[in-house]
Amino acid sequence: MISKTSEYALRAMVYMAENPASSSPLQVIATATQVPPGYLSKVLQQLVRAGLLTSQRGLGGGFSLARPALELSVYDVVQAVDPVSRILECPLHLPEHKEELCPLHRRLDDVMELVERSFRLSSVADLLKKPTFPKALEVNKTTL
Repeated sequence: MISKTSEYALRAMVYMAENPASSSPLQVIATATQVPPGYLSKVLQQLVRAGLLTSQRGLGGGFSLARPALELSVYDVVQAVDPVSRILECPLHLPEHKEELCPLHRRLDDVMELVERSFRLSSVADLLKKPTFPKALEVNKTTL
């Protein structure tokens, strides 16, 4: 549903949100997120240009969040590196679909609208929350 570029950007943003007190060098982020450094460098520069990250060169330099993770939406991150594409007109340019989308493209755009809405409502901070499991799903170690 999302591109590898978007996933890499989100991995990096989550890593930096988990380590907000310091500036992180590219190689540290690449190792922690398991993203190739060359590719990650390009992704991080896109996030800097979008104003989501700051970068500092030199000793002690690296990348850090430009704003608190709670103020950065998943949508902001994805839009910075590989924007969600909505279907605004018939991709086939059929004259009969000039006024409104056909049922297929309407449904596809509806799905993209849901994805977009979900991304807008989710912050990078939300991605830090650890999953919790109800007691009924916990394994009873004494029975193993």
